[in-house]
Amino acid sequence: MKITELLTIDTILLNIDGKQKEEAIDQLVDVLLKAGKITNQNDFKSAILKREGQSTTGIGDGIAIPHAKTAAVKEAAIAFGKSVTGVDYESLDGKPAHLFFMIAAPEGANNTHLEALARLSGLLMKAEVRYELLKAASADEIIGIINRFDKEEKAEAVSEPKKNSIVAVTGCPTGIAHTYMAADSLKAKAAELGVNIKVETNGSGGAKNVLTKEEIENATAVIVAADINVEMERFKGKHVIQTAVADGIRRPEQLIERALKKDAPVYNGSGTEGTQKSEQKGSKTGFYKHLMNGVSNMLPFVVGGGILIAICFMFGYNSFKPDDPSYNPIAAALMTIGGDNAFKLIVPVLAGFIALSIADRPGFAAGMVGGMMAANGGAGFLGGLIAGFLAGYIVLLLKKVFAGLPKSLEGIKAILIYPLLGIAITGFIMHYVVNKPVAWLNTEITHWLTGLGTGNAVLLGIVLGLMMSFDMGGPINKAAYVFGTGLLASGVYEPMAAVMAAGMVPPLGIAIATSVFKNKFTTEERDAGKACYVMGLSFITEGAIPFAAADPFRVIPSVMAGSAVAGALSMAFHIGLRAPHGGIFVVPLVENGALMYALAILAGAVVSALLIGFLKKPVK
Repeated sequence: MKITELLTIDTILLNIDGKQKEEAIDQLVDVLLKAGKITNQNDFKSAILKREGQSTTGIGDGIAIPHAKTAAVKEAAIAFGKSVTGVDYESLDGKPAHLFFMIAAPEGANNTHLEALARLSGLLMKAEVRYELLKAASADEIIGIINRFDKEEKAEAVSEPKKNSIVAVTGCPTGIAHTYMAADSLKAKAAELGVNIKVETNGSGGAKNVLTKEEIENATAVIVAADINVEMERFKGKHVIQTAVADGIRRPEQLIERALKKDAPVYNGSGTEGTQKSEQKGSKTGFYKHLMNGVSNMLPFVVGGGILIAICFMFGYNSFKPDDPSYNPIAAALMTIGGDNAFKLIVPVLAGFIALSIADRPGFAAGMVGGMMAANGGAGFLGGLIAGFLAGYIVLLLKKVFAGLPKSLEGIKAILIYPLLGIAITGFIMHYVVNKPVAWLNTEITHWLTGLGTGNAVLLGIVLGLMMSFDMGGPINKAAYVFGTGLLASGVYEPMAAVMAAGMVPPLGIAIATSVFKNKFTTEERDAGKACYVMGLSFITEGAIPFAAADPFRVIPSVMAGSAVAGALSMAFHIGLRAPHGGIFVVPLVENGALMYALAILAGAVVSALLIGFLKKPVK
């Protein structure tokens, strides 16, 4: 497929108005909507902004390639835009962007589409292409330039690596643009320097130009320019430079020179974080990365088990107990599945996946056992956190200690030494050092929360409300959520109710604002606002993100204020919730007044709606 089958006359905008990033994005999205390439403007824009949130697509040299792969795209397409004066696009080189290629890929994009998009990314690395596009005065000229250089690109030969060559791997989260631009940048600079290179691309269509075992063995060094996980074990024993995909685009010469000098640590296998450090700028690493790996894998157990517990409570809070008059066998089965099994795995899974993130697979068993000991020993969620990090770093230490063993014993490490010693050492420390003091701390926290006066309880509700709506699904939101779930096991139910109420407020507040203050929103935003009613009632806080991203300085403070009100009122009314989930279907399950709980949520949503309405400017 030719690039110009995706880039057509009706998706070309020769004059972008405005100098701000979002203005350019809005105009290009509008071009795709009018051309019938996308079905939902707001959904597609949200996907574009989500990709921008991972890292800017302003790659420098005056180019920006915003892109998204989403169900909101009807058919694969490219929108071209040009700004003579330039747009402040937060580009990697800090300079304005002049040429814009917005790539829209459907979720089912075939390889033919993806190959065309990859070729476009490569074309834009050529200075002469950029120069001619800037000079073009009509849509026909744009099409002609792309056609001419697209043919030339197809004819280029790919050099195969030889002895003392370099091999590289590129990859980005979307796998559409940056993956191939980094690959082309590395290949072009290597050709200029007279260096043999082969680059494997990990794009949307899967890995292409895959490196062979022989090519890796013959390579002087390996460059991994990727923002996604790639298969690393094959590079064991090689000098490996790990960096962001943006560096592959912007700093190919420095990376190649470092590779030739072997100026990088030798990769010693999985989990060698102590000797092989990532150089990715802006990527989430260290404590946060390991914690989020544990939390993200724990949440399905929390949500799935929690909803089953909530359904069980619909039969009565004691309906799962055989000796209670309200006993129901279905309720008992639901509690067995959700409470006695799924919920009991929360802490072990949290600890296991933290350890896995730190030390790879050898750390998982030690982390799971440490987490189970924390859960059974009363150390709870906090003990699980300690167990995960403890197990991970213990196994890393074991890897260093046994690094000198003969290669003939390599296989025995993973199946005997690491699990045996990792579980034993982690277990002894948890049993004799961690569990008792942390269990005592949990008991004291429980007593403190249980004895909170109304004033202090309200303050806690305000803090939890602010946390839930500050980043709407991000790490601060998750911290508040995990705090609430952690207290459930200790019999403290009020913070969970406050967290759930606060989490429902942002989308509900926006929904009300779009209905009441119609002159402050576009037609598309008002339509999207209707969906926020459903998302708010279903406890999908993330439904507010597109509105927050479009106008963060007005929307985020507004929803934070509303969530703080909801959390404070929930705590003030002494409302408890035993189910670790929100939404309208748990309102009847709360303790001390479902009506008052609904009032707290509604009050918070109205406060947010009023603030948004007063702060936002009318749409012109």
